[in-house]
Amino acid sequence: MEAELNVTYLTLGGHVEVVKYRYLYFVIMFAVYLLILCSNSTIICLIWIHRNLHEPMYIFIAALLLNSVLFSTTIYPKLLMDFLSERQIISYSACLVQYFLYYSLGGSDFLLLAAMAYDRYVSICRPLQYPTIMSRTTVSALLALAWLLPACQVAAAVVVISKLEICSSTLGSVFCRNSVHRLHCVSFRVLSVYSLVVLVNVALLPVCFILFTYTKIFIITYHSCGAVRKKAAETCLPHLLVLLSFSSLCAFDVIIGQLESDLPKTVRLIMTLQVILYHPLLIQLYMDYK
Repeated sequence: MEAELNVTYLTLGGHVEVVKYRYLYFVIMFAVYLLILCSNSTIICLIWIHRNLHEPMYIFIAALLLNSVLFSTTIYPKLLMDFLSERQIISYSACLVQYFLYYSLGGSDFLLLAAMAYDRYVSICRPLQYPTIMSRTTVSALLALAWLLPACQVAAAVVVISKLEICSSTLGSVFCRNSVHRLHCVSFRVLSVYSLVVLVNVALLPVCFILFTYTKIFIITYHSCGAVRKKAAETCLPHLLVLLSFSSLCAFDVIIGQLESDLPKTVRLIMTLQVILYHPLLIQLYMDYK
C-alpha cells in the first residue's frame, strides 16, 4: 500500500522554509496572480468590446494575454494551496497535466510572438498588401498553429512519460516541469532527444524567424524616411525585449532541469520563481508600453 502511495503521489521538494514563510509567500504570489488576472482580463475585454481593435495586431496581443492567464493559472492556484498546506504533494496524473500545460503554453508564447513579428513585417514592409495577406483566415490559421503545434508535440512526450516506471516520489521543484524526468528508474534517451526536438520547434525556430523578420524590417526601414524608422523602432524594440526576456527564462528552465541536483535549493527556488513571476509580467509591461 505504501509503495502504491509513493508511486501515485509526489512530494514537491523545491520549497524553502515554507513553514516559516508560508504567509509571506502566499501574500506575494497571490498579489502577483491577482495583478495578472485583472490587468490581462481588462485588456482582453477592451479588445473584445471595441470593434475598431479587431485587427490582427490586437488579436495577437489578446491571444498572448490570454495565453499568459492560462499559463499563470496552470501554476499559481496549486502553488498558493501548497503554501498553506502541511504537505506539498501532487498526484502523478495531475503532475503530468501541469507538465503538459506548462510547456505547451510556454511554446505557444514563442509562436504567438513569431506571428506578431510576421504581422509587423507585412504591415511595415508591404502595407498595400497587408489587408490581403493578413486576412481573417490567415490570422485564425496562425492562432491555431500557435496553440496546437506545441500541444500536440508536448502531448506525445507526456504519453511516453506516463508509461515509464517511477523510482522516486520526490520532485525537486515547486511544480511539475522537466525535473519529472529524474523520477524515472532509467534514463530514456529517446525522450531526451525528442524533448530537444520539441524545444527547437517551439522555441529556437520561432526565435530565429523573429530575428530574421526584424532584421529585414530594420534593413528596409533604414533607407526610408524618419517617420517610418520611428514607427518600426517603436513597434519592434519592445517586442524584441520581450523575446530576449522569454528566451532567458526558457534558458533558465533548461539550466534548472540539467543542473538541478548540483544547485543549492534556495538558488533553484529563486530561478524557478523568476520564470513564473517574470513570464506573465513581462507581457503586461509590453502591453502597457503599446
